[in-house]
Amino acid sequence: MTREPLALYVHWPFCVSKCPYCDFNSHVRAEIDQISWRNALLSDLAHEARLLRGRRLTSIFFGGGTPSLMEPTTVASVIEAARRHWSASDDIEITLEANPNSVEAARFVDLAAAGVNRLSLGLQSFDDEALMFLGRAHSASEGLAALEMAQSNFDRVSFDLIYALPGDTEAAWSTTLGRALSLGTTHLSLYQLTIEPGTRFASMVARREFEPLDAEASAALFELTDAMTSAARMPAYEISNHAPHGEESRHNLAYWRYGDYAGIGPGAHGRRLGKRTVRHRKPENFLSAVARNGHGIVEEEALTAVEAADEALVMGLRLTEGIDAARLSERFGMESIVDWARVDRLVASGHMRRNAGHIGLTEKGRLLLDAILGEIALPEPIVSSAPPRERQPVPLQPQRAAALAYSAQP
Repeated sequence: MTREPLALYVHWPFCVSKCPYCDFNSHVRAEIDQISWRNALLSDLAHEARLLRGRRLTSIFFGGGTPSLMEPTTVASVIEAARRHWSASDDIEITLEANPNSVEAARFVDLAAAGVNRLSLGLQSFDDEALMFLGRAHSASEGLAALEMAQSNFDRVSFDLIYALPGDTEAAWSTTLGRALSLGTTHLSLYQLTIEPGTRFASMVARREFEPLDAEASAALFELTDAMTSAARMPAYEISNHAPHGEESRHNLAYWRYGDYAGIGPGAHGRRLGKRTVRHRKPENFLSAVARNGHGIVEEEALTAVEAADEALVMGLRLTEGIDAARLSERFGMESIVDWARVDRLVASGHMRRNAGHIGLTEKGRLLLDAILGEIALPEPIVSSAPPRERQPVPLQPQRAAALAYSAQP
């Protein structure tokens, strides 16, 4: 029986309203039958547990959507079921994403009692005008009050900010980031505003209702962010995530280090036992599938060695720690997953660093992640004549940044 680590992602698809920048799987519904959803999530979870017996559960992440809209009893039921299905690590990390409006903040005490020990709070800004632009349902003062309440109820608290908004300047962002660094959390997720296809912002830009910040100004803000967080001893451990050593999101590290994770709930992705899984996105379709099949899977596909190696490369280079490319090549039975001559040229130009078979991006290289991935990835990785070694719990590494925008789960 294996004791290989496993992460669990639980997707709650409902929101009070749809933010104009959001392309996540989120839906607005007038009514939510909490009991039906609790039962469906538990059935979906039981399906994954039957396939993944004997694993060691290291983290649970409730993402969305807005998971703080879940009844705490539903959260508790999922946590209890997961602990029954698998042996949990003594230091298991259980994160829930929350919005900071006062109604949801009132649930923090009950969510902590349900077993959540890490809260990820979507503050997004300290400025009411910016919050209005972003379509957020809370004010700046509500956000700060919710943060104080979160810090009183959870051992670990992270919060998100969105920057590089139209008109953002280095002076304004420096003030905002300085305030964020003074608020006493040990994790920050700092995302540049991106205009995703299919969002309301994409339509607004197409109609020329606003102009996104240009690439040069955005790059300057990224460099400023790196300098300020490093000086405050909260360096980037991933492109957009900052924490002192030991305070990183262990759940998200499981994605980026290419470990197995089970994903349940509408639209959730998973990667386990060499397969990629996708659940039905639309809530009603998900419920119907669970009632019919006992799970919400709409797509399940075995990854080829080349696909798995490609994903591991893309995810791993998002991390400051980088990847052991030589070890990943061995793991997937490849002669190599990168073009080493091109890697060495990027080392010489100051965009990458290399120590034998271990590679990573420099600060200069992180600004050009997508381009570097396109440069070093072999168009057709060579499969070794030797068989791939038996799957091992590799020190979990990062996903093809060109294809990834941030999400609490890939």
